[in-house]
Amino acid sequence: MTGIKAVFVFVLIFLCLTVFAQNDATPFAKQTTKENRAKEYLSLLRNINSNLLLPLTDSTEENWQDALDAIILLNYRTTFIDTRIRIAMDTIAYRSVAFQKAMLQVIYPLYPKDFVLQVTALANTTTDPKSFAMCCEYLLLNNRQEACKILMQARTGDSLINLDGTRHFFMVLQNHIFFKPTPAPPLADLLNKSFLPNEMVMYSFQRKNRNYPGLVMVRSKDGQFIKEAAGKYFAVPQLARSCTNMPGYLSNGNTPQGIFKIFGFAVSQGNFIGPTTNIQMVLPYENSSDVSDSVTRSLGDNYRSFLPASWKSYFPIFEAYFAGKAGRTEIIAHGTTVNPAYYNKQLYYPLTPTQGCLSTKEMWSTIDGKRMESDQQKLADTVKKAGGADGYCIVIEIDDQQKPVTIKDILPFLK
Repeated sequence: MTGIKAVFVFVLIFLCLTVFAQNDATPFAKQTTKENRAKEYLSLLRNINSNLLLPLTDSTEENWQDALDAIILLNYRTTFIDTRIRIAMDTIAYRSVAFQKAMLQVIYPLYPKDFVLQVTALANTTTDPKSFAMCCEYLLLNNRQEACKILMQARTGDSLINLDGTRHFFMVLQNHIFFKPTPAPPLADLLNKSFLPNEMVMYSFQRKNRNYPGLVMVRSKDGQFIKEAAGKYFAVPQLARSCTNMPGYLSNGNTPQGIFKIFGFAVSQGNFIGPTTNIQMVLPYENSSDVSDSVTRSLGDNYRSFLPASWKSYFPIFEAYFAGKAGRTEIIAHGTTVNPAYYNKQLYYPLTPTQGCLSTKEMWSTIDGKRMESDQQKLADTVKKAGGADGYCIVIEIDDQQKPVTIKDILPFLK
């Protein structure tokens, strides 16, 4: 989700289901019982159906956006929804910027091939730079690189849209449009003791296709990767995919590649993150109420110098840098109380997507809401063992293999 505030607006009706701990200290989330899961699901469906039945006008856009939030949370399509989405996309140019962004976040993962003409038209007319970038990313999803080049060249000099005012944001988009991907530098260079020496480092290894779960490991301050009692390296699956599956420099996109500062532990009151200890992180230059500006500014100012020589010119590793410059906030590493059944046909099941955070698997009793299994607790305990939540996290896409990351992918680089 989006860190401490991670909860969709439409779930406020479930605030009465506050997460808390029982007397026996077993973490407990009341909303995870079978009865409350069913209530939540029916409420989300009512939200979708009642709000999308309304005529789409300026005064009903917020109602529709509530429905869109529910659709993307549930990863849900029906013939009725398809019809209403098409109506909205056919008139998208006349809607507010906020509504346009909400629609783009829905069609990117759920309707990836359906609205090229409408999105192209919007890209030619929008005056909002971030909407323009979202349009281009949708077109790139459809292999329309040449169309995006023409759009970028034409609109860079357009006085109606201030692309120059968001130059850090558009450096990532330009890289996606104009340059072919280059092979990643040696992974071993990032795992070496000389990278961020004497610091606790949490590594999140990912595939380029974020539908496949990644793997999280932890290096202690002495430069050694933490091992479990049996002598095997600690490693648990971790998802870096957002509900939108959009690139990481965009709001609510996937977790961006690159370096984050870890600054502590916390427990969320949000219904979707749950009560398990989470790991607090910030991006370069992030405006955060939880840490001083000097911390995030120092991370940004020293970002390139932190990287090994072989990685200093590798553009994808700077995605976190540009995401912070573009205004992304509240990306943390947390567990989940989201119903995994929403995603039982997805490659990442039983993990659950977020609004851009790193998420690990947790299982909760459908009878009493007690926590039964938690990779997140294992991760938090391992971070404590490695020196505590004062250090760094680095998210790395290791390759484009179409399968989950496993310890076998990483072991050759630890020798």
